[in-house]
Amino acid sequence: MDFENFFQDALNDLRQEGNYRVFAELERQQGEFPNAKRHVDGNVQDVTVWCSNDYLGMGQHPDVLQAMHNALDKYGAGAGGTRNISGTNHSHILLEKELADLHGKEDALIFTSGYVSNWAALSTLGTKLPNCTIYSDALNHASMIEGMRHSKANRKIWKHNDVEDLDRLLSEAEEGTTKLVAFESVYSMDGDIAPIKEICDVAEKHGAMTYLDEVHAVGLYGPRGGGIAEREGLMDRITVIEGTLGKAFGVMGGYISGSEALCDFVRSFASGFIFTTAIPPSIAAGATASIKYLKNSDKERDYHRNRVETLRNKLDAMGIPHLANPSHIVPVMVNDPVKCKWISDILLDSYGIYVQPINYPTVPKGTERLRFTPSPFHSDSDIDHLVGALSDLWSQCALSRAVA
Repeated sequence: MDFENFFQDALNDLRQEGNYRVFAELERQQGEFPNAKRHVDGNVQDVTVWCSNDYLGMGQHPDVLQAMHNALDKYGAGAGGTRNISGTNHSHILLEKELADLHGKEDALIFTSGYVSNWAALSTLGTKLPNCTIYSDALNHASMIEGMRHSKANRKIWKHNDVEDLDRLLSEAEEGTTKLVAFESVYSMDGDIAPIKEICDVAEKHGAMTYLDEVHAVGLYGPRGGGIAEREGLMDRITVIEGTLGKAFGVMGGYISGSEALCDFVRSFASGFIFTTAIPPSIAAGATASIKYLKNSDKERDYHRNRVETLRNKLDAMGIPHLANPSHIVPVMVNDPVKCKWISDILLDSYGIYVQPINYPTVPKGTERLRFTPSPFHSDSDIDHLVGALSDLWSQCALSRAVA
């Protein structure tokens, strides 16, 4: 077999479909968020980033940076290996206690990323729970899907956010089935929010565990940044709350929170935890500082909501179609992969606006979009520049506008 030709043919197919991913080489500037430097063909261009998951700019907050500097000076650069072999750094314990407190749980367990925490926790639970069936929302993240697949547990897919369909599937379970309901709070591509209370009602009715992915909600929602479940007073009804340290908290890593026994169970059996080098102490210290700060400060969340509302209103005024949802995610719908990629390229090259096109397989074909995530640091002039550029390109592409 000619392996190189096989690889090139597959890549060429992606290019022709408009689904080939190009990574912009960006250099974040401390203290200048959301502005960055773009490196291309030996040149440097000033750009404004509109698709960062550092939703509140906490990756540049002075409390976070100082905590990381202090930890680096005190502990050194790396963790030294896995926690199993090299020991658990004190910074890891402090972070896990902070996360458990954030979610009102007995314990928490940190991982190297949100992807790994989902993969490791769901694969371990699905493998070890006797006769387990996992009931998965149809739009769950790839990390959740991979964890379920790796577990080889029986899996039932319920229609997205459809509580009646979940109830029906749970009702059909054979006697002796261990049932685990897995879903997200904020879905990152459409920006819609799960009916958590109703899902808990159905899960409890059937004696099922609940596993909630809050990665796009922690830090942003709830009086202390605990997520949608905290905002709605439902954290105590969720068996496992999973989250990330790499989005609104501005650092990196993932975690689960739950009972002491559950976290210890995953710690003891999850290969994705046991055999992985732990996050550096400086990262753990930065995440702890970010969580502590956001537990006591609403100003970032308040202005973040203002920026989201302002962008939506100005898009509406220009007739630029975007999905109506109750979250901070603003998906502008192009519905064509080639035009979506072209608009993204022109925004970057000609307007200094960086937003990544979202094409298949991340979203279904025909629903291609530009996913905007306003931050508290995007100014009115940033928003005006973005909306004006989109309006220009909408006309050039002869795309239809939304009717007010």
